[in-house]
Amino acid sequence: MTPVTLLTGFLGSGKTTLLQRLLTDPDMARAAVLINEFGQVGLDHDLLDRIDDNVVLMKSGCICCTVRGEVADALMNLHAMRDRGEVDFDRVVIETTGLADPYPVLQTLRAHPVLRSHFSAGGVLTTVDCINADNQIAHRAEAVRQIAAADRIILTKTDLAIAADVNALRTALGQVNPTAKVVVSHAPTVQIVGDLKAGAPTELPEITPQDGHHHHHHAHSVNEDLGVVTFSLTVDQAVDWTKFGIWLTLLLHRYGDRIFRVKGILAIAGETNPVAIHGVQYLVHAPVHMTHWPKGPRQSRLVFILEDLDPDLIRKSFAAFMGLSYEQAVA
Repeated sequence: MTPVTLLTGFLGSGKTTLLQRLLTDPDMARAAVLINEFGQVGLDHDLLDRIDDNVVLMKSGCICCTVRGEVADALMNLHAMRDRGEVDFDRVVIETTGLADPYPVLQTLRAHPVLRSHFSAGGVLTTVDCINADNQIAHRAEAVRQIAAADRIILTKTDLAIAADVNALRTALGQVNPTAKVVVSHAPTVQIVGDLKAGAPTELPEITPQDGHHHHHHAHSVNEDLGVVTFSLTVDQAVDWTKFGIWLTLLLHRYGDRIFRVKGILAIAGETNPVAIHGVQYLVHAPVHMTHWPKGPRQSRLVFILEDLDPDLIRKSFAAFMGLSYEQAVA
């Protein structure tokens, strides 16, 4: 399976600059790159130093509106070219437009009947501009969605920002997406992509259910406020795996468009070691049976990032399915 990494971030946040740097790393020498551009002229095509047969400039258009078919077609074409011996690559990087909603692309990778047999999710890198991030998070729905989707957040323009502002931004990012690792753009490449995968967590951030953080921003296409909330659900009792699977499937089927991410570690009844789960909107990665428990109490713990969805609804439904009291589901 070839991993596909999604590189996203708001306009001007430094995606192409980061991509240029990543492509100079020997570990990225066999990466195929798909670039989606906004507008009629492929400016980023000229900005990239490494343009060869493995770099595909996709059609113009906003990724959240038109790219589903193009991503599938481009990946299928790359796969066919590799089978014919015309190209050689061991990973794919998709650079989105600055106005992209990353979730349609992620759904394409996980739902396409052919692609999922040859490509796997390799995680989401999101660049965040330290100078303009506060305003973007406050007023742009796309920026918040890009941050919420991230497995790794790369801070750019830190040299132009005040240290106290960078620290405050780190706190704000942690409130939007506490499961993402935050690094700076000048960090060693291995810290940025070396172990990146959209898979199981080895540990979870310290968030209590009472600390759920609400964040409001304005979407660029609507006038109403959209609320993003991060919260965790912790249960001391072992979880019935079958019941949990049915509950999560029904939850995502009903509210998947408003569940940006669910990630966690479960203590399963009858199992010694935990099982890690990770879902993005309607789709869930295959569960990972971990070899040992991370530090801390051996509890089931899930972290959710939601939009316009009351966390209490999830707590109540979880308690009902698991046969727990409401108090046990918020412990």
